[in-house]
Amino acid sequence: MNVNHDLWELANLTGILPDFFDLQGNQRPTSPETQRALLAANGIDVSSDAAIHSSLAHLRHEIDDRWFPFEIIVESHCSAPQDFGLGAAWQLRLDGSDYIVAEGLPQDFITVPPLPSGVYTLTATASGRTEIVTVLAAPKRLQSIEKLTGASKLWGLNLALYGVRSKRNSGVGDFEDLAAVAEAAGAQGADFLGINPLHTMGYCDLKAISPYSPSHRGFLNTACIALDLIPGLETTPDLTPFETVRSADNVDYYGHKTAHARVLETLFVRFSTEATDSAKTGFEAFKAAGGNDLTGFATFEALSESYGPDWRVWPEDRNAPAQHRIDFHIWLQWVAASQLASIQNRAKASGMALGLYLDLAVGSRRDGAESWCDQSVIAQGVSIGAPPDHLSPAGQNWDLAAFSPRKLQAERYRPLRRILAQTFRHAGIIRIDHVLGLNRSFWLPDDGSPGGYIKQPFESLLAIIKIEAERYNCAVIGEDLGLVPDGFRETMRGHGFYGYSVMQYEKDHSGAFRNSDENSPQVLSCFATHDTPTVRGYETGRDIDWWETLAWVDAPTAQEMRGQRAAEVALFKDGHDFQAGVHGLLAHSNASLVAVQLDDVLGNIEAQNLPGTIDEHPNWRRKYDVALEALPQDAGLETTAAMMADAGRGRSNKGRPDES
Repeated sequence: MNVNHDLWELANLTGILPDFFDLQGNQRPTSPETQRALLAANGIDVSSDAAIHSSLAHLRHEIDDRWFPFEIIVESHCSAPQDFGLGAAWQLRLDGSDYIVAEGLPQDFITVPPLPSGVYTLTATASGRTEIVTVLAAPKRLQSIEKLTGASKLWGLNLALYGVRSKRNSGVGDFEDLAAVAEAAGAQGADFLGINPLHTMGYCDLKAISPYSPSHRGFLNTACIALDLIPGLETTPDLTPFETVRSADNVDYYGHKTAHARVLETLFVRFSTEATDSAKTGFEAFKAAGGNDLTGFATFEALSESYGPDWRVWPEDRNAPAQHRIDFHIWLQWVAASQLASIQNRAKASGMALGLYLDLAVGSRRDGAESWCDQSVIAQGVSIGAPPDHLSPAGQNWDLAAFSPRKLQAERYRPLRRILAQTFRHAGIIRIDHVLGLNRSFWLPDDGSPGGYIKQPFESLLAIIKIEAERYNCAVIGEDLGLVPDGFRETMRGHGFYGYSVMQYEKDHSGAFRNSDENSPQVLSCFATHDTPTVRGYETGRDIDWWETLAWVDAPTAQEMRGQRAAEVALFKDGHDFQAGVHGLLAHSNASLVAVQLDDVLGNIEAQNLPGTIDEHPNWRRKYDVALEALPQDAGLETTAAMMADAGRGRSNKGRPDES
C-alpha cells in the first residue's frame, strides 16, 4: 500500500488540484498536508494511512458501481436523448415535488423530454435496481441587456448604502434612502443602481461590518430597515435618539445597531395590535412561503440572543428559543423584503431600465447563520481565500465558509439555489463576487497547511445560475478580476455572463489606459471598485500612501511608485481634468454596461475598503460628504449624467456579441 499514491489519487478524484501558478508564474504544488486537510474538509476520512486506503476504495466503488450518471445537464425546452438506459423504466419529477412530470417505458436509451428550466430528479429502475439522476434543465445562455431592456448600452451609479447621509435615517443608509437615490439617479438617466451586498450581518453580532462577510447570504440585512415605513403601521416612531449616530463622521455601527434594534422590538409589538389586516395577512403568507428554511434561520437568530452570535461555542444542552422570538426574526425579514421590493418598483418607475444592481458575496462567515443552517454542505476546517495577486500581494484569508462540492451536489444545490433566489428576486442585474469560485476555490486549512485549489462542479453551477436568473428575469455579471485559468472568461461569455472590466488594471505596456474599444463589449466597465482607489485617490496616489504607511512597501519603493503614477496621470490628463477624462473614456467605451461610483461623482479621495486590512483603514465606515437631500441637484451627478447621455447618442449595435 503506497499511501502517497493513494492520497494523490483520492485528492484527484475529489477535485483537489495538484498545483497552481502564482502571480509570478511559478508553479506551486499542493502539499500532502494540504491534500489531507482539503479531503477532510469534504468529509473524507484521512485520519490514518489505513483510513486513506479505505476511503479511496469506497470512493472508487461509489463511482464504478453506478449504472447511470449522478447528474446531467440539458437545455430547457429541448428534447435531450441520453446515452444511458439499460432497459430502465423511469419517472421524472421536479425536485421537491411528488408530481410526475414525465415517465417512460423500459428502453435501451432514455430521452429526456422538453422541460421548463428547473432542477429535476429522474428515477430509473432496471433489473430490480433503482438509481436517481439529478437533471438540470437550463437555458443555453443568460439573458442579455439588449433582450431585457431593448438598449445596447446602459450606465448606472454604484454606491455604499451604509454611507448615505439623510435627515430622516437612523445613522446608516436605509432602504428608503436607497429608493430616493434610485429616483434621483433615474431622473438623471441612470439605468441601474449598484450597492454593496444586502445579506444579513446577524441581528446580535455588533462587531461584523464588512458586507462581504455576512452571516447568511440567503436573508436580508435588517439594519437597513427604514423605521418610519413599516408595512401596516401608520404612525412613525420617534427618531430623535439617532441624532448622535446620524451626525457622526463615520458610521457608528454599534450605536446604530443597538438603538435600531430597540425600536424594531417596539414596532413588532405595535404591529401585532395596530397593523392593518392586509399587512398581517401578508406577513403570514411570507412566513408560510419561507417554510423550514426561514424558520431555521429565525431560530438561529433567536438562539444567538441567548448564546451569542458564534454558534461554534454554543452549549449542546441549550434551551429552545421562544416562538415569539422566532416570529420576531421572521417579521424582520418580511419587513426588509417588503421594503426592498418597493425600491425596485420605484427604481423602474423613475425610468431605470434595470433598477437595482445587487451584489452576491462569495461566502458567509464561518460563525454565522448560513454555516449553522447548512452544516450538511459546509466544508469543515477550511476558509475561502485567495493566493497572492495584484489586489493583495500577501494573499488573503477571508475567513468565509465554503460549500463542499460533493455535499452540495448530493443536496441538488438547494442551499445555493435559495441564496441565488434571495438576490435575484429583488434585482434587474446582479454581480457575483469572485466568480472564479464557480470553477475552482482556494481553500486555506485551519491547521496552517498552505492553501490549495479545489475544483467546483463548474457546468452545473452555471446551469443553476441560469435557471434562477431566467426565473427572475435578471442579467448577471461575473467579477473575474485576478488570476483566472486560460479560456475561463471566454467560457463565461459564451454562457451569457458579463465580465468585469476595471480601467485601473487595463493599461498598455507604457502604463497608459487602454482604448476601451479593444475590450469585449460583453462587460461592465468601471474605473474603480470598493477595493481600489477612487479616481481622485488614484490621481493623488492615496493608495500608495497607505501601502507605505502599512509598511507593505518601503519609502524608496513608494517614491518610485508615486513617480510612475504621476507620469501615467500626466500622460492621460494632457492638460485636462483627470476625472472628466476618466468618465469620458468610460462613456465612449464599447462596454454594454458602464458604472460610475458615487465616490467619484462627489470627488472623494478615500476608498471604501483597503484589502488586507481590518481596523488600520476606515473600511466600510466612511459616510458621503453630500447629504441625500442635496444629491439630485449635485453638479457632479448632473455633469456625469450629461456626459453619459452625450455618448449615448452615437451608440449602435456594431460589434455586439452574438445573442443567439
